[in-house]
Amino acid sequence: MPEQRPLNFAVIGAGAWGTAIVAHLARRGQQTTLVARRPEHAELLRAVRENQDYLPGVRLPEAIIVTSDLRAALVEADVALIASPSQALRTWCEQMRAVLHNTSRLQLFLSLVKGLEIGTHFRPSEIMAQVLPSLNCGTLTGPTNASEVARGLPAAMVMAAVRADQFVGQVQAAMSGPTLRIYTSDDLAGAEYGASLKNIYAIAAGFCDGLKLGDNAKASLITRALTEMVRVGESLGSDKETFYGLSGFGDLVATCHGAWSRNREFGENIGTGKSAESLLAGRKTVVEGYRTTKALHDLCLQNGITAPILSEVHDILYTGKKPADALMALMTRELKHETHSPFSKK
Repeated sequence: MPEQRPLNFAVIGAGAWGTAIVAHLARRGQQTTLVARRPEHAELLRAVRENQDYLPGVRLPEAIIVTSDLRAALVEADVALIASPSQALRTWCEQMRAVLHNTSRLQLFLSLVKGLEIGTHFRPSEIMAQVLPSLNCGTLTGPTNASEVARGLPAAMVMAAVRADQFVGQVQAAMSGPTLRIYTSDDLAGAEYGASLKNIYAIAAGFCDGLKLGDNAKASLITRALTEMVRVGESLGSDKETFYGLSGFGDLVATCHGAWSRNREFGENIGTGKSAESLLAGRKTVVEGYRTTKALHDLCLQNGITAPILSEVHDILYTGKKPADALMALMTRELKHETHSPFSKK
């Protein structure tokens, strides 16, 4: 079987994750353009071939085109990947709608976003489908630290799309290689909810670190967080099994333990007594779990879903509850039987 031609990828968003993905795609021999939001950032990246603000130490191959011109990047693109904060996704989509035209080659629009939109509670693909209804859209997610992917360390991800057509398989093959393995999934909602929920539980894991509660407490928290993730996701229409995969359990473990995790570090600092407001003031990088906690807490209330860990994280972040008081509330809840895995025999 002949090898397929290289695909043309436009990666929108020149933060750490967008930079890591273009570095990986360049190693795979794919034609790649990185789209920066600010012209001056694009100019700097072209000049020094390194993203000094967001991913220092990783050189951008010369083959990567860097621009702030979204129209120019999309006109030849077969695939667009967007790596932006969840609250900026709609704005990017509206900018795309303004520059796309009938001759565009674009066949697939993938989100690398891990969060829900405040107010609408929309998942990334729901925003994309609403603003750009003619495009097949989906998500690419999993336990992936940007620096490790950029340096070519082994990782695996999962891809899910609204329409699982033949082209999705071509993209899977184009992106997969010795250092990154892409799996596909039919559960787009589950993949996106898992990617969003894990950031909330990573903040909770950070509380454990900040309070110096030890390994037992953190392991117990992560275990019960997985159970809660499954319950919340299933109640919102996802498949149970998805949350035991890369977008659920895999990303949960990585984000709760990684020293690089912004969400875990954010929770750790709150556990030591710092306020969310002071930690967020003046940050260059986004802590996705902060706003996603608000969106998912409201969504659970709206749908009558019980999520005690999520609820306690919300109260710490938004009502000033002390992490130690939240721990006491969780430890003194009504005693019950441990929930079985969906794979266990009844």
